[in-house]
Amino acid sequence: MSNVEKLEIQIGDKKISFEVGEVARQATGAAFVRMGESVVLVAAAHGTKPREDRDFFPLTVDYRERTYAAGRIPGGFFKREGKARDNEVLTSRIIDRSVRPLFPETLRLEVQLSAIAMSHDGLHDLDILAVLGASISLGMSALPWNGPIGAIRIGRVDERFVLNPNLDEQERSTMDLVVAGKKGSILMVESGAYEYSEEMLVEALTIAQAEIDRLCDLQIDLFKRVGKAKMEAPAAVVPEEISRKVNELARDRFKEAVRTADKGAREALVAQIQKDVKDKMTVEFPDGVAHIRGLLETIEYEEARRLILDENRRTDGRGFEEVRPITIRTGVLPRTHGSTLFTRGQTQALAVATLGSPADQQIMDVLEGEYKERFMLHYNFPGFSTGEPKPERGPGRREVGHGALARRAILPLLPDPEVFPYTLRVVSDILESNGSSSMASICGGSLALFDAGVPMKKACAGMAMGLVKEGDKWVVLTDIMGMEDHLGDMDFKVAGTTDGVTALQMDIKIEGISIEIMKTALEQAKRARLFVLGKMNEALSTPRGEMSPHAPRMEVVQIPVAKIGALIGPGGKNIRRIIEESGAQVDVEDDGKVYITALDRSSLETAKHQVESYAAEVELGKIYKGTVVRIMPKLGAFVEVMPGKDGLVHISQLDVNRV
Repeated sequence: MSNVEKLEIQIGDKKISFEVGEVARQATGAAFVRMGESVVLVAAAHGTKPREDRDFFPLTVDYRERTYAAGRIPGGFFKREGKARDNEVLTSRIIDRSVRPLFPETLRLEVQLSAIAMSHDGLHDLDILAVLGASISLGMSALPWNGPIGAIRIGRVDERFVLNPNLDEQERSTMDLVVAGKKGSILMVESGAYEYSEEMLVEALTIAQAEIDRLCDLQIDLFKRVGKAKMEAPAAVVPEEISRKVNELARDRFKEAVRTADKGAREALVAQIQKDVKDKMTVEFPDGVAHIRGLLETIEYEEARRLILDENRRTDGRGFEEVRPITIRTGVLPRTHGSTLFTRGQTQALAVATLGSPADQQIMDVLEGEYKERFMLHYNFPGFSTGEPKPERGPGRREVGHGALARRAILPLLPDPEVFPYTLRVVSDILESNGSSSMASICGGSLALFDAGVPMKKACAGMAMGLVKEGDKWVVLTDIMGMEDHLGDMDFKVAGTTDGVTALQMDIKIEGISIEIMKTALEQAKRARLFVLGKMNEALSTPRGEMSPHAPRMEVVQIPVAKIGALIGPGGKNIRRIIEESGAQVDVEDDGKVYITALDRSSLETAKHQVESYAAEVELGKIYKGTVVRIMPKLGAFVEVMPGKDGLVHISQLDVNRV
C-alpha cells in the first residue's frame, strides 16, 4: 500500500518501530507500535456532535491485553477476556494522564482511545508502546490535540541508568520511572524506587526529557506526511451582557468564599452563590444556563488562584510549605492484627494490616503467565467520606490507581520473605477526604504494619504537592487540599523514607512543566515528608516487638524435595490428616519449604512435629514408641514408628517369652 508509513528510532539499545496507514483505517488515527516482538495497536475515534449536556471533556481510554498475544487461552468458564484487570486499568490511567492535558478544555466531542496488546514476547513492556501509539493516533487525526508526546521508562541496573529496560533488567533494577512529556516539558510521571535521592531522580528526569524530545521530533516529521487537517476547537463565546451581570453578582462573593478555611462551610457558600445567581439570571436569560454555569466556575477558579499568586495566601491561611495538623492513633481496632487512624486536616484514613499464610497470596494472571503476590494494598473511598450518598459498587479506576501507588511506596520497605514469610494485606478506608487521601493511606498503612509487628526496614510517608502557574509566575504548594487540587495545575505525589523516595506520581492540567519546577516540588516535598515522619515517629517509632495475639503464628520447615511426596501422601491423604488433627494450615512449596500457620502455639507444634516426622529417616539402633497398625498371625506385627513409616516387629522380638 502506497500510503503505509514505517519508521523507527533507537532508544538506548532498544529499537522502537511505528507503522501507520494499513490497519484500522476507519479510525480517525491508528498506529502499530513495536519493540522486539511486542506489538500494540492504538486507535482513536470521536463523535460527530458535541455533547452539550457535558461540562467537561468526555475522553475515554481503554487499554486491553488479548491473551493470544502471549499464545495463551483465557482461563475460566467463558474462555474470553472480560473485565479489565488491575494492570490494564493502571496502563489506561497512564495513557489518559499523558494525553488529556493537551486537549482544549472547551472540547465536548466524545473521544475514545483504544489500545490493544496484540503480541508480547515476554521481554518488552507494553505500556510505553501504548502511550506512544496514543500520541501517533491523536497526532495524525483531525482532533484538536496539541501533541505529540514521547514516553520512556528509566531503570537503574548495576549503578547505571537503563533506557526502556526489558523485563529481565527490571527484575534487577532498583528504579522504575515512567515519564511522558512534550518537547521541553514533562506531562506525567509514575515511579517506584528503592530510596533514591531527589538529585538522582532529577538526573533521571533530565535523561528522560532528552529522549522524549527525540521521539517528538520523529512524530512531527511523520505528521507532516500523514496528518489530517485539524478541526477548530470551539471557542467559549459568552454574551457580554451575561458575563457582566454574573461578574457583578458573583465576583465579590466568591472572593469571600475562597477565603473560608472549613471545607463544608466553603462548599455551602459556593453552592449558595451559584443558586442565587442562577435563580436571578435564568429569569432574564433562560437560554443562557450553560454560560452562567461556566462563568461561575471560571470566577471561582480565578479568585482562588489570585489569592495564591497575588496575595501569597492560601484558602485556610497556611503558608505555602505548611502541613495541616496531624493526629495519629495506633491500635484502634481490638481484633485486627494492626490498625492506625491517620488524620491530616480534614483527610482521614483508617489503615488495617492483616497477616496470612502463603495460601492467602493473590494469584496474578498476566500475559507473562501466573505469579503470586505476597503484599496487597487495597484502597476504598466510600461516599460518606465527602458527605455524599453513594453506594459501594466495587473499586473504580481511581481506587485501583491510589491503591497501586500506596503499595508501590511501601513495597521496598517490607522484610524479605525468608525473614518474615507472612502474606500481608493492608486496607485503607478513607473516612474523611479533603485532598491527598492516597498519601494518608501510605502513612497509615506504614504505621498499621508497624502496629502489626511486621519488621519493616523503615517507616514511609507521603505528601501531595500542588502548583498554581500563570505565565512565568508560579508557586508550589505543600499538602494540597481538595480545592487546591481541583483549581490548581498539578497533583504531584511523593512518598518515601528519611533516606529517599520510594514512589512518585504526577498529574498536570497544563501543557507540561519544566524540570526546574519538578526540582522545586521534590525539594519542598522532602521537607514536608521529614516533618510527617517525625509525627509518625512520635506515635510509633519502631515495629512492635510482639504480634497481636489474634495474628497467626508461622514457622517454616525445610524438608528434602524427595520427601514432598511422602508428606503429601496419596491424594493428599497425609497432609489432610495433619491439618485435621492439628488445626494448622500447611502449605508445601516445590523447593521443600513447608509453611505452617496456626492461631496458637500448641496447634503449630503439633503440625510441625508431624511434618518433621514425615521428612525424618528411621535410624538404626534408636528406640521408638509406635502404634500397632496391623497384626500378622505367626509372623508378628507392623508398627507405625513415624507417620507413614511402618516396620515389622517379628514375633520372636515381641517378648522375652514365646508369643
